[in-house]
Amino acid sequence: MTSPLLPVFARAELSFEKGEGPWLYGRDGQRYLDFGAGIAVNALGHAHPHLVRALTEQASKIWHTSNLYQIPEGERLAQRLVENTFADVVFFSNSGAEANEAAIKMARKYHHAGGHPGRFRIITFEGAFHGRTLATIAAGGQAKYIEGFGPKVEGFDQVPLNDLEALKAAITPETAALMIEPIQGEGGVRSVDNAFLRELRALCDQHGLLLIFDEIQTGVGRTGKLFAYEWTGVTPDIMSIAKGIGGGFPLGACLATREAARGMTAGTHGTTFGGNPLAMAVGNAVLDVILAPGFLKEVEQKGLLLKQRLAELKDRHPSIVAEVRGFGLLMGLRTVVPNTDFVAAARAQKLILIGAGDNVVRLLPPLIISDADITEAFNRLDAACTAMEAELKTTAQPGAAQ
Repeated sequence: MTSPLLPVFARAELSFEKGEGPWLYGRDGQRYLDFGAGIAVNALGHAHPHLVRALTEQASKIWHTSNLYQIPEGERLAQRLVENTFADVVFFSNSGAEANEAAIKMARKYHHAGGHPGRFRIITFEGAFHGRTLATIAAGGQAKYIEGFGPKVEGFDQVPLNDLEALKAAITPETAALMIEPIQGEGGVRSVDNAFLRELRALCDQHGLLLIFDEIQTGVGRTGKLFAYEWTGVTPDIMSIAKGIGGGFPLGACLATREAARGMTAGTHGTTFGGNPLAMAVGNAVLDVILAPGFLKEVEQKGLLLKQRLAELKDRHPSIVAEVRGFGLLMGLRTVVPNTDFVAAARAQKLILIGAGDNVVRLLPPLIISDADITEAFNRLDAACTAMEAELKTTAQPGAAQ
């Protein structure tokens, strides 16, 4: 059969009918341990009772009014984000790409409002992924996402990650901001040195630039802090978030200091669906859980346990796993074999993983996983590696099919 869906996704031959906690139940009758969480989206797992209750209660009241009117649930969520971060103001969107669009526009408008309209360029870093809009693919700079969509949107300059001298050389009188992910998720779970981030902050202060952190994948508890910047000793001026803040419901946000947002006055930006009552109810429910005493500390401890088990996996299977990367519950395995083969082998063991760049496989489990879930994931990873080793041995034998 020919699907009526636009064929832009290479979908696995697998679909799910329900989920519970860290588990997914396939229409094939099998149960799968979900260490992908919808690409770091289902922060609290599947069908979390507090989120289900918040959504259904709000759904019985009002779904949408538009931002022509006040939305008290949004005021509350914004206030909680402000109280728990560096930010003074929040703009709600439906996705991470939209949050990054707001961040980009905000940085440009900041300089325009300050009398410097010629300062509009934003420096980003090789391997970055900031979204799929025309502006955000230009910000990411990866040819595979840009090719075929006409001229690259002007105003973005890429430099190598962790290369301070290249960064300094790229700053010009037209530069408005630096934009970076504290950990590149799509780019291969590549961590940024804290010392490099501190240099970014110093350069921004020296040259009058804004510092933008893209915490769409690293934020909302994924690293054991509410946001990854809290580990670095560096405070951004603007921060984009999404994925985990909605716990599976489409929700993104752009957070900023009041100074950074000085150019964003009435009418300069907007959204029809962003910040609607349904999304706000779920976002508040997510924060109820993640900001509860002890929750983030448990995430930090689980991240350490997962990293230890993955190091053990690498030691046991050096012909399959080359390197362990990441922090908290954003972990990656750079594999010797093609990462797509590894994802398929894990799926055969009923374990869901996510691919990434640099031949890396991401492990992005829900933040509510237990130590027992981590052990179960290790056992399934171990079985997947053993199966792949056996296959490699078979193909390496004289006369084996090439």
